[in-house]
Amino acid sequence: MLRVLFGTCCIVMTASCSQPSSAFDAHAERQAILELRQSHRDAHFNKNAETFVGTFSDRFVSVNGGQISTPSREENIERFQSYFDAVEFIKWDDVGEPEIRFSDDGTLAYVITEKQVDLTYPGSEGQRYLDQTRYAWVAIYRKTQAGWQVECISSTNQEPVNTIQN
Repeated sequence: MLRVLFGTCCIVMTASCSQPSSAFDAHAERQAILELRQSHRDAHFNKNAETFVGTFSDRFVSVNGGQISTPSREENIERFQSYFDAVEFIKWDDVGEPEIRFSDDGTLAYVITEKQVDLTYPGSEGQRYLDQTRYAWVAIYRKTQAGWQVECISSTNQEPVNTIQN
């Protein structure tokens, strides 16, 4: 499934490319995407869905759990805020260096990474559960006048490891 999705992403990016721009600075654009990804991490730890979703394009697509969806900005804010409010993040980190690739004209980019997400959430009788999950993650970004925006996020996860904390 991930191979099919990756192949589709590559085809979309190739079809969207034009001649290379002489003004394209791959190093600077890589840094801009890394900073945007850091803001996503910060939004998770600060429980700020508006900041997180504010970086999504108006055409945002989510591929997750065997489903493709195109939620509205308001639906995304509500969904992520509910999630952020229910958990405490311990980790939301790349396992290794993310692979960042750009279209020839520098208007599209995609990031492939493995992400470790560890969080806690309340259980019954005052217990807290620890959930540790590793994801394979692909995000597609589009360069706009406002900067990079997230067009699509696709993720698959391994079975989480759940434990009770005291």
